[in-house]
Amino acid sequence: MELSPSGYTDHFARESLPQQASWPTFEFTLPELQYPTKLNAAEELIDEGVRKFGRDKLAIRVPGAEIWTYGELQKRANQVAQVLTEDYGLQPGNRVLLRSPNNAWTVACWLGVIKAGGIVATTMVAWRKREVRNVADKLRPNVAIIDHRAMSKMPDVFGDTPIAILGGDDDTLLAACAMKSGEFTAVETAADDVALLGATSGTTGEPKVTMHFHRDILANADTFAKHILKLTPDDVTAGTAPLAFTFGLGGLVVFPLRTGGSSVILEKASPMELADLITDFGVTVFYTAPTGYRTALKEGKASELAKLRVAVSAGEHLNKETFEAVREATGLKLVNGIGSTEMLHVFISAAGDDIRPGATGKAVPGFRATVLDDDGNELPPGKVGRLAVIGPTGCRYLNDERQKNYVVNGWNVTGDAYLRDEDGYFFYQSRTDSMIIAAGYNIGAPEVEEVVETHPEVLECAVIGRPDPAKGVIVNAFVVLRDGVAESEEITESIKTHVKENLAIYKCPRRIDFVDELPRNPSGKVQHFVLRERVAAELATASAH
Repeated sequence: MELSPSGYTDHFARESLPQQASWPTFEFTLPELQYPTKLNAAEELIDEGVRKFGRDKLAIRVPGAEIWTYGELQKRANQVAQVLTEDYGLQPGNRVLLRSPNNAWTVACWLGVIKAGGIVATTMVAWRKREVRNVADKLRPNVAIIDHRAMSKMPDVFGDTPIAILGGDDDTLLAACAMKSGEFTAVETAADDVALLGATSGTTGEPKVTMHFHRDILANADTFAKHILKLTPDDVTAGTAPLAFTFGLGGLVVFPLRTGGSSVILEKASPMELADLITDFGVTVFYTAPTGYRTALKEGKASELAKLRVAVSAGEHLNKETFEAVREATGLKLVNGIGSTEMLHVFISAAGDDIRPGATGKAVPGFRATVLDDDGNELPPGKVGRLAVIGPTGCRYLNDERQKNYVVNGWNVTGDAYLRDEDGYFFYQSRTDSMIIAAGYNIGAPEVEEVVETHPEVLECAVIGRPDPAKGVIVNAFVVLRDGVAESEEITESIKTHVKENLAIYKCPRRIDFVDELPRNPSGKVQHFVLRERVAAELATASAH
């Protein structure tokens, strides 16, 4: 694939792309995926949104705070772009690390960076210093935009990188924006210039950074949002995922702006809190993980959920029991889906009468999917293998040898084991790697193991995902203590505190089992599957009684 001439003067991103021989196959099979050579995704989303839907069309509502129209969001995004280019000297192709919770100004900053020709990388606010530093070292940001509440936790992470502080007593960004006109012409970028860097811990402690072009940002809206969700300007969206997750970014920002809708955004959005807003704000489209729907039902929110037009479940496996419980309580058929940071958003799904309970769905229009064996060959229907997908988006890691693990014979191989039936429906079986998906969060087991093993009383550790009736899956650590150290409630809490101090809270083990030794194969490698089998046997025994 020959790339078009870049609109960037800073060529870091182009030079950091993997060799094209290691790229997946890209396909643009729908008319709406035929993008022009020159394309700025933020211009398409907000400037085109103003032109198509009007300046006064509602864009963002933050309960108890901002209510922004498309015109107001455009003005604030332009002000951010002006501050970055005029005050911070941002050049096209420079990287901007954005660390801020879900709120209206975070959306404005995200759009402003891209309009200014910058490359945006949004990181989880829940991350600790270690996690942010790992990613910053890979990105080498030219500017960082940091929410004032996050600054005190990592004053020395960014070195000499200029920092714009968002809000609070030490605010520098909002004050600077207030001095700008709000008029800004988007930088003319190439459709295949990198616009977004998505950081994920993946399956090891070493972070992976995915690289996405301007056209990629629009492609998921022009496939999943258009053909499966069928979003309209009348839709009002809410969801629990952080904007640092591409699932949250797509659902709360890209999809509504692309289709003329609006979003209700909360900084800390639990399923219950959002369910309470459905009536007041007229929410029609809802995104959360299966755990969120189960919790909402338990908390008596079925009558609120029943008012939705579309309820999307993703981030972890949606089992048939949860699907049926929601349908029985609300009449809603949950739209299941699987996506990945590498692909930006959902690529297998189904809605309405196309839904088959228990199945994730079929390939979204614009994508095609299959199941591969261990040698990379396609398997016939009815056989379990590795899920593989091809479409308008695909995996490109920033300077990372693991590119060759994700891309096999042109296919993006997600790390999930699936079965495909004769009608093209895909049925989830398990993860094929050491990723744990708990409450919609991707947690790399080796990353947690590495931190647990730095505790002074721990000799070694293995981490797996443990099925849980309430949470779906929880992080379960198996710990071997040093000689002379006895297991106790105090040591359990000490290990958990140690993890929370070094990793985001959602990565902390909810359960710690102390063992004399870890199961290993003859070469000494820890056999995580033995631990999974042990847990499965325990759960089966408990269920029998």
